[in-house]
Amino acid sequence: MSDLTGAITAPADDSSAVVTGKKRLQWSSRMAFILAAAGSAVGLGNIWKFPYITGEHGGGAFVLVYLACILLIGIPVMMAEIMIGRRAQKNPAEAMETLALEAKASRLWKSVGWMGVICGFLILSFYTVIAGWAVSYVFTAGSGAFVDITPDQAGAMFGGMLADPIRLLSWSTLVVIITMYIVGRGVNAGLEKAVNFLMPGLLVLILIMVGYAMSTGHFIEGVEFLFAPDFSKLSTESVLVALGHAFFTLSLASGAIMTYGSYLPKNTSIVKTSMAVGIVDTAVALLAGMAIFPIVFAYGLEPGAGPGLIFVTLPIAFGQMPFGTLFGVLFFLMLSIAAITSAISLIEPAVSWLTEKRQFSRLKACITSGLGLWVLGLGTVLSFNAWENHKLFGKTFFDLMDFLTANLMMPLGGLCVAIFAAWVIKSKVAEEELGLGTGLLFKAWQFAMRYLTPVGIVIVFLNALGVISL
Repeated sequence: MSDLTGAITAPADDSSAVVTGKKRLQWSSRMAFILAAAGSAVGLGNIWKFPYITGEHGGGAFVLVYLACILLIGIPVMMAEIMIGRRAQKNPAEAMETLALEAKASRLWKSVGWMGVICGFLILSFYTVIAGWAVSYVFTAGSGAFVDITPDQAGAMFGGMLADPIRLLSWSTLVVIITMYIVGRGVNAGLEKAVNFLMPGLLVLILIMVGYAMSTGHFIEGVEFLFAPDFSKLSTESVLVALGHAFFTLSLASGAIMTYGSYLPKNTSIVKTSMAVGIVDTAVALLAGMAIFPIVFAYGLEPGAGPGLIFVTLPIAFGQMPFGTLFGVLFFLMLSIAAITSAISLIEPAVSWLTEKRQFSRLKACITSGLGLWVLGLGTVLSFNAWENHKLFGKTFFDLMDFLTANLMMPLGGLCVAIFAAWVIKSKVAEEELGLGTGLLFKAWQFAMRYLTPVGIVIVFLNALGVISL
């Protein structure tokens, strides 16, 4: 790892350095930021969701569309969020307000930053519960419970966990405590040290899983399914799903990337850094597919099994394969690490706002955020048992939080960030921050942000709401 800026020594409680006008804490190197931002992007969406939606939408052709959307929409928006955070050196809400005033625009743009902070907090309220499932399954796999398990038994095992609110709450509480401990230690001692350990560990584990997949005798079949395009299996819905997932998998419009960007040193290239994060995020998703699909095919399972692919289908495979207990533990440990690296990024915007605006110590901000998160998470825990028949607009609390964030707040936030970056911030400022000059590359980014990204997001947004059906 090359140190581009030199580490900034942080006091035990580093919030004072942020709010008192001293030099803002920064990542000690470009690589530290890449690992942190990649950790934010790499999560349950890559290892849990990407394989099953790829399976549902036919494989290779879907992957090609997904990759195009990452390149044309996801990375340009990430560049914009990092640019806004670094330019303002503040939390998302105040960053948007600061740059709006700099551009002589309405301070109401602050509400976009606020929406991102709130969105990240709401996502994390149910994300910690799902992450708790993964942590729970590390120990379930280690106990040998997957050995010779039948499909009915696997379904009953997962259903039994969901039906037990005490068990769900215990595991989600553990995830909240781990998350708050890491964030509470600050930028350098907490966030950076955690991702410096967790992200390489995640990559090692996923490569081990790919290595095992190569020994199943069905690796080529899995790779062909993932990379050989069959456009006859691609529908309009598939294109929309790919577009939506490409946008959401990079943790955009949740305040996380903007906050992380505010800790990025001025002499670090936003363009190269964004590209690196996009590559790592996409590579993990593809490696997850390369690890999972050969196992699925080797044991005659269904690649389009939906959300149950990870928690119901794969335990059956682990129960039949040699050293299945070991590989089951490794897989769910990998899933847990991915979930925690995302969790620490989703809570950081709220902690950053409390330390900067409300002058909380970082410890107090973490305790306050953690308690709020824990209380809100009770709604998700009970959605799978005691409250499963209590619905609002036909949705459980969990379904409502998921719909509100993924289908409403994130698309709207992403749309507003794109408009703000390309139309409100002056071109000269964007040129200066991005370091692209005034040539073709900058014009390509500006065109994507002004036209491609807004149109794409609007289509996904309207389709999700049922306003249009393509």
